[in-house]
Amino acid sequence: MFDSLTNIKFNWYIFAGIAVLILLLKPDISPWCFIALLIGIHQFMLIFYAFKYIIPVRYIAGAFMSLQMLIGPSFAYLGLDSAQYFKYRMQVSEVEYFGYAIPATICFILGLHFFSKLKGEIVNQQAIKDYVAQNPTLAYLFIVIGVFNSIAADFFGPGLGFVLYLIGSFKFAGAFLLIIGSPRLKPLPLTLVFGSIILSTLQKAMFHDLVTWLIFILAVFALRYKPKDYVKLAFAIGLIAGVAVIQQLKASYRTATIAQGKAGDVEAFDDAFDEMQTSGGFFEKANLAKHNVRINQGFILTNVLRHVPYRTAFAHGQELYQILEAAFLPRILAPNKLDAGDKTLVFKYAGISLRKHTSMSLGSMADAYINYGRTGGCIFMFALGLFFNLTLIWFYNMGKKFPIIILFVPMAFYFPIRPDTALQTGLGHLVKCTFLIWVVFTYWAHIFETRLKVFRKTSPSELSV
Repeated sequence: MFDSLTNIKFNWYIFAGIAVLILLLKPDISPWCFIALLIGIHQFMLIFYAFKYIIPVRYIAGAFMSLQMLIGPSFAYLGLDSAQYFKYRMQVSEVEYFGYAIPATICFILGLHFFSKLKGEIVNQQAIKDYVAQNPTLAYLFIVIGVFNSIAADFFGPGLGFVLYLIGSFKFAGAFLLIIGSPRLKPLPLTLVFGSIILSTLQKAMFHDLVTWLIFILAVFALRYKPKDYVKLAFAIGLIAGVAVIQQLKASYRTATIAQGKAGDVEAFDDAFDEMQTSGGFFEKANLAKHNVRINQGFILTNVLRHVPYRTAFAHGQELYQILEAAFLPRILAPNKLDAGDKTLVFKYAGISLRKHTSMSLGSMADAYINYGRTGGCIFMFALGLFFNLTLIWFYNMGKKFPIIILFVPMAFYFPIRPDTALQTGLGHLVKCTFLIWVVFTYWAHIFETRLKVFRKTSPSELSV
C-alpha cells in the first residue's frame, strides 16, 4: 500500500545514529520536537537515496512539508523563539501545535504514497535517448520557446502573463532532454536555461524558485551520471550550506531591491552579505531566529489555531470552495474569485495584518484546519497528498505513450509542493500547467508519439528493495 515509503533503499542505521546524536546534543528535547525532527530527517534522507533512480517529486513534497511545518517550528520551540520578533513567534504551545501538525503531515505523506509505486517519477532513459536521437532539434525548440515566453510574460497582465509564464517553463524540459538524451552535454543551451533562473531570482528576489529548480536539476543530472553516495553527500552539504546562506541574506536583499529600489544583481546580494556580517554574522542567535521564520510556515498556523474558532468560526467548507473556485475556474467564469496572493484570508482567519510588500499565505494545513478542524484537517491533508499522487499517476499513464512527458513533471509540481504558497495558487498552477501539458501532447501527438511505440514498457526502478 505504501511501498514507496517502506520497501525502498534506506539506511536505518544512519537514521538511528542521527536520532541518538540529537538526544546527546539536546537531552532535554521534548518528545514532540524529537518526533517532528525525525519525520523531517526521514523525508530528506529519502530524497538523498532516491537521487540517481527517479525524479523524487513525492519525497521532495514530503520533505518541504516537513521542513516548513515540523523542522522550522521545532527550531522555534527549541529556543529560537526567545530571540524572535514577537509577531513571528509561535502563538500556541508545542503540544497544541504538534498535536495537529504531526498527524496532518503524516497524512499528507501517506496520501502522496498511497499505492503510488513511484509512478510518474521513473524516467525511461533509453526511450528518451532514442527520441532525442530521432528528434535532435526539439530540445532546442523547447528552450527557445521557454526563454522567449519567460521574457514576454513580464509585459502582460496576470491572465495571459501566467500562461506565458507556464510556457516559459518548457525551457527546463528542453534542458532535461539534453541532459538525459544527448551523448554529450551541451554547455551553451544549458547555461542559457540555468542562467535565466539565476537572473530571474536576482531580479525578482524569488529564491524559492531557484532552490526548487536546483533540486530538480540535480535530480536529472543524477539520473544521467549515477553518482556514488559520497558524491551525493558532498552536493547535499553544499546545497544545505547554500540554502542557509540564501535564507540569511534573503530579507536584506529583498529590502534593498524592493523597498529601496536597488538593482537586483550580484552587487545588491553582496551588500546584503555585508549587512549580515555587521549585524553579528550567520550564527548570531537573533539572526538565526529572524531567518528561521523563512522555513517556519507553522507560525502562521499557530495564529490560525489561536484565532479559529475563538474569534472567527470554522468555515465548514466555504473557504475551501473559494480556493477550489480560484484554482479550477478561469476568471471569465468566476470574475470574483480569489487573486493569487490574496491577503484577505490571512487577516480573516489568522488575524495578521500584512504590509504592502509582505507576501504571506495561510498554507494548505491551515486551510484544512479552517474548514474542517483537526480531525477533518488531517483527512483533508491526506486527500491533498492523494491528489498530487493521482496527478503523478496520470503522468505515468501518459508516459506509456509519450515517455518524454515525465520530464515535464517538475514544471507542473515545482510550485504546488511548496507549503508556504497559497493553496489556491498552488492548485491553480498544478491544474493549469497539467492541462497545458495535456493540450500540447494531445494536439501534437504525432510529434511525440510517432517513433516511440516500441518503448511502451517502463523500466523498473532500482530504488525498490
